Amino acid sequence: MVVCGDDGLAHRLAAELRGVYEEQVTLVVPPADRAVRPPVVGRARAVSAALLDRVVSAAVSRAAGTGTAPAAGEPAGGERTLEAVEPTEAVLAEAGVERAAALALVYDDDETNIRAALTARRLNPQLRLVLRLYNRRLGQHIEELLDQAAALAYGGTTGDGAGAGAGGRDGSGDASTTVLSDADTAAPALAAAAVAGTTKVVQTDRLMLRAVERLAPGPGESTGPGGLATLALLSANGNDPAFADGSESSGDQGPLLLPDAAAVRAADGRRGSVVLEQVSYSAGPALPAGRGVGVVAPFASLFSRRLRWSLAGLVGCVLALAVALWVVTGIHPLGALYLTLLDLFAINDPAVGRSTERQVLQLLTGLMGLLLLPVLLAAVLEALGTLSGAGAVRRPPRGLGGHVVLLGLGKIGTRVLTRLRELNIPVVCVEAGPEARGVAVARRLRVPVVLGDVTQEGVLEAAKIRRAHALLAVTSSDTTNLEAALYARTLRPDLRVVLRLYDDDFATAVYRTLRAAHPHALTRSRSVSHLSAPSFAGAMMGRQILGAIPVERRVLLFAALVAGDHAPLAGRTVGEAFRAGYWRVLALDTGEEGRGGSGLVWELPDTYVLRDEDRVVLAATRRGLAELLGRRGRGTGA
Repeated sequence: MVVCGDDGLAHRLAAELRGVYEEQVTLVVPPADRAVRPPVVGRARAVSAALLDRVVSAAVSRAAGTGTAPAAGEPAGGERTLEAVEPTEAVLAEAGVERAAALALVYDDDETNIRAALTARRLNPQLRLVLRLYNRRLGQHIEELLDQAAALAYGGTTGDGAGAGAGGRDGSGDASTTVLSDADTAAPALAAAAVAGTTKVVQTDRLMLRAVERLAPGPGESTGPGGLATLALLSANGNDPAFADGSESSGDQGPLLLPDAAAVRAADGRRGSVVLEQVSYSAGPALPAGRGVGVVAPFASLFSRRLRWSLAGLVGCVLALAVALWVVTGIHPLGALYLTLLDLFAINDPAVGRSTERQVLQLLTGLMGLLLLPVLLAAVLEALGTLSGAGAVRRPPRGLGGHVVLLGLGKIGTRVLTRLRELNIPVVCVEAGPEARGVAVARRLRVPVVLGDVTQEGVLEAAKIRRAHALLAVTSSDTTNLEAALYARTLRPDLRVVLRLYDDDFATAVYRTLRAAHPHALTRSRSVSHLSAPSFAGAMMGRQILGAIPVERRVLLFAALVAGDHAPLAGRTVGEAFRAGYWRVLALDTGEEGRGGSGLVWELPDTYVLRDEDRVVLAATRRGLAELLGRRGRGTGA
């Protein structure tokens, strides 16, 4: 495996491939004087080592029986690092792309990744490519282009897996191109962490997998309706806000992924759970659609509520005067309304020589006309102000409350904002300047934005932080996020806070300190690269990876596999194929879409025998998926 990048995601991805999938990895990074500070991944390696230790001698013996020796020039630990400013053809050749099974290009610049991908596809048409691109539409075109180039190079096929090293695990995965975005991968987890009870979602094409956290019920409480499957049991203290982050400190019991029925029964009422609650067809994001949405303000927003009530009152008075004129003079009702409007606009002849009642009504109508003039002027000015301000950022409404304050509208913040609005969650954004890429998205979605330095006093107050539900700090600066969180806690000690921090060790230290200082408040720390690395690593093993869901500080992966390509699945029943803590078959993909269905059969009976041609959707731990997709998977039994 070859990983090329210039930020923390490259280092985390390399550690994930070595520690979880036990792959030989060549890491290409910029020189030390030009590279960003790499993240602390020692803690992640320790977690991976702990997972490896749990399989004890069985996994060790399987690995020893089927492992491969390091290639010539590679260190025994499976790690090699090259320093290069850019991934040129010479650099890729030195990294061994011509012999590699997969290449990940995770530079922060889309153009750099695309240029290197085109070069790598020419050097090795059989190479599996994983690209990090922020531009979704461009990513789809590049994915199709590179897949077509690989197919033409091998006469319409994507390779036979020969010489692919880690290739050949799944026929559909060889020479494939997968375009991912760390922002898209991490946004659902960050949004879910900011809102209590928000469903965690893995979404890809026509598949939508929803998982919801359920805390352990208190005395006399119900556990709620059952779900399709129990994916994990949360920490024993998961219903305590002080342990909401799932930090694995001494004395804490970590989550149990993919438990068997006995473990679920034993933990009933004592531990929270993550349940697959709903699976449905997804036709796309639930954002407002239609021509001109977000550009022209809706009619109701042109006038304030007070002005609308004033206009309604004047209309009522005019109608009342018209009815009175009809009763007094006995003329036709339409004629009475017509004369009333003429009097209102002062264009009728004075009622000289008429009855006293008619003269009084004319004076009252004229008075109503004087009152109508300032109201009409105010309506015109307010409408013009609304239309001229439709292209500017909106200010938070005065009575706003229960919202999420989002700090930072960069790449990550923009995706998180879109995700929160898809869930119909009110948001107020805070950004330092109007030139940020997410300001235009906020304007289109008509989301209030406060422009200013969040570290300055008064900015968070302008975002209505005292009445907010949560603070989600996702700027690119750890110190800015931490300072904003600490200041917000001085204003609201019980505020839910979610921080985007770079290093796991630093995030853990911040979390424990805030937990100790505010034991009754929810504090969570998240790293974008930590949340994204499993999905990128899974894609390097094959395109069959659908997504990932974080469970406290661990990750649960979802994949679509052909049963016949994996010995632990082929010819076994669903019950026999289930391996607690490793993988669990969730659904059978029949491929028959239409009539609102997704072609997936859920709640398969344990007695159903998996055929070789069956394509199944399963949930797996990182270790379990490594065994299914890795070199050991072919020789592994149950």
